[in-house]
Amino acid sequence: MIVKIYPDNPDPRKIDSVLECLRNGGVIIYPTDTVYSMGCDIMQHKAVERVAAIKGVKADKANFSIICNDLSHISDYTKPISTDIYKLMKKVLPGPFTFILNASNKVPRIFQNRKKTIGIRVPDNNIIRRLVQEYGNPIISTSIYDNDEILEYTTDPELIHENNINMVDMVIDGGYGGNIPSTVLDCTGSTIEVVRQGKGIIDDYL
Repeated sequence: MIVKIYPDNPDPRKIDSVLECLRNGGVIIYPTDTVYSMGCDIMQHKAVERVAAIKGVKADKANFSIICNDLSHISDYTKPISTDIYKLMKKVLPGPFTFILNASNKVPRIFQNRKKTIGIRVPDNNIIRRLVQEYGNPIISTSIYDNDEILEYTTDPELIHENNINMVDMVIDGGYGGNIPSTVLDCTGSTIEVVRQGKGIIDDYL
């Protein structure tokens, strides 16, 4: 099923249909401010395992990130962070960054890796942030890759739907996506480490 939602003015009825899908343990594909991503409710064990199976990994070995709505939402799922990291996150979020932080006990065990860390995203995209805000729980974020050897990420939601129609419950068409992923920042050590350089340029904020 594909649902067209306009980022500037998301239709409440369509938002509700996606929320219902998530409540029922559904797996969705949705737009972000970088690339299209796949996800589900972080609290639904079977749905998390299903996303992992689609990606071809075990749930407890997958490095999935989660989408939060804002900084206060993030604090529910991470251990206390330093003032410097908080100030940086306040500057760059919403935006094309993934912050690796120490996970709190609210993060389900199946979703935590051995280091007890979690990747956090607050995308600059009204659709997914509206969904998370109304849903309450974070939503898993894992990028959708292209079957084409030349293109790394699929940008056309119609093609995404065609390629994943038998694997997911719903694809949100929020317009063409990007093909550059988020910049991943590891903030668990004494200094910030750029794990993956993506769309976000952190030097612009330091």
